[in-house]
Amino acid sequence: MRTRDLAYVAVFAAIMVVLGLFPPIAVPFLPVPVTAQSLGVMLAGSIIGARRGALAMLVVVLMAAVGLPVLAGGRGGIGVLLGPTGGYIIGWVVGAFVVGLITERVWHRYHLGWAVLANVVGGIGVVYAFGIPWTAVVSGLPLLPVAAASAVFLLGDLVKVAIAAVAAVSVRRAYPVIEAAPQRA
Repeated sequence: MRTRDLAYVAVFAAIMVVLGLFPPIAVPFLPVPVTAQSLGVMLAGSIIGARRGALAMLVVVLMAAVGLPVLAGGRGGIGVLLGPTGGYIIGWVVGAFVVGLITERVWHRYHLGWAVLANVVGGIGVVYAFGIPWTAVVSGLPLLPVAAASAVFLLGDLVKVAIAAVAAVSVRRAYPVIEAAPQRA
């Protein structure tokens, strides 16, 4: 990995930490708060790509695991990762990878629609696929009610999708960080 790649990873890990400074908003019927950090997952994948975006999220997860207060509300520690929110946090790594992978695959024809699709699939779909079952198991709640209650996150996450998509398309035009994959014949 080149020095530039490490710098991108560090910058997006730092962006995640900064997004963690926004206080979490408690949801009365779920043990999982609304946070700004899911925006960082989308930004990382759609701006620096699959590998670097996932690595940036992994750095944040590892910092949280060793107890650094990098998560929303100044939380950190292995207890947070093993608690009800842990699945969402672990899902950040895979979510950023999927957002980046979709972005890289459509790079030659990338536009706002592709950016929205990539962020919805990876930034919402994948993260929820990790988070909802984890929350159900750790909390001892049935899966379907947890999934239904998680719908409260959708509106905010769709706003984050829009922000990340506009940012990604703008960065691509001004300073493309992702290198285009070779096209197949």
